[in-house]
Amino acid sequence: MARRFLSVLLLPLAALGLSTIASTVTAADPNVAKAPVVDPFDQSKVPLEVEPPPDFKGKRILIVAGKTSHGPGDHEFFAGSAVLMNLLKQTPGVFPIMARDGWPKNEKLLETADALVFYMDGRAGHPVVKENRMDLIQKQLDRGAGWVNLHYAVDYLPEHGQRVLGWMGGYYDARISTNPHWDAVIRSLPKHPIANGVKPFTINDEWYFNMHWAGDVTDVKDARGVTPILQAVPPDSSRRTEDAKKYPGRLETMAWAFERPSGSRGFGFTGGHKHANWGDENFRRVVVNAILWSAKVDVPESGAKVELDSADLSKNLDTKAVKKPAPPKK
Repeated sequence: MARRFLSVLLLPLAALGLSTIASTVTAADPNVAKAPVVDPFDQSKVPLEVEPPPDFKGKRILIVAGKTSHGPGDHEFFAGSAVLMNLLKQTPGVFPIMARDGWPKNEKLLETADALVFYMDGRAGHPVVKENRMDLIQKQLDRGAGWVNLHYAVDYLPEHGQRVLGWMGGYYDARISTNPHWDAVIRSLPKHPIANGVKPFTINDEWYFNMHWAGDVTDVKDARGVTPILQAVPPDSSRRTEDAKKYPGRLETMAWAFERPSGSRGFGFTGGHKHANWGDENFRRVVVNAILWSAKVDVPESGAKVELDSADLSKNLDTKAVKKPAPPKK
């Protein structure tokens, strides 16, 4: 019975390409019934909307995870946000607070956050654009809060994107931008706190590019206040929109920092489609550095501490449809 339960539990992990548990516990193990089994879909142990103690004097980071999206291993917003929360805890004086399903139940958390991090689906379904939420966010950014969008969250309809240009200097505009999966070869990084401790790396993800930049331009060099952080040259075959096709061989920006005239900060990061990519130290350090920078935390010269237990990548996953093997014929 225990073996049958374990095989069902490990099936989703195999579909995800996350074999941390599957590689250490097998049905062939005579002690399998005694081996501790972690339910990869149990999200109940992740603290949600928990504030720091009253005497806390450091920086508060509000991380908002989107609702379930895509298939297993992709758009694992909840699990990815839980990973980020654990990574941010490694920086002294920082208290991460996580909310789920696209928006905090306690909106007062927005008013005390030093940085707002949104990792979720975007465009017409973007939780941020509903009701009066953009006005609420504007108030927080006007008081100096940082603004960070990860992956699909950088994607807005043009009528919302115009406002977002003032928040993070650029956004994914479906009329001109493109979102292929490709191996981004990051050969160098700029001299910027977000790049501290980050080494050149190569990783496959759904890296968006040809963004709509502040000033209504498609060349980041013309975007005032924007500093490219991650850049690479994509295959020309991935330039799917007519506008993107105009720039064969161009170095494209997939992550960027933005300094608003008021002095507050924004960051856009187009990667994060594949949950397994949080296992790459440089990948996660860029994001953690950026969140800290957006909250005006001094980033160490060697970069933020981003230690990760690989087993954490197999935890807190969303329950998604997994194709199970057909039952044996009778």
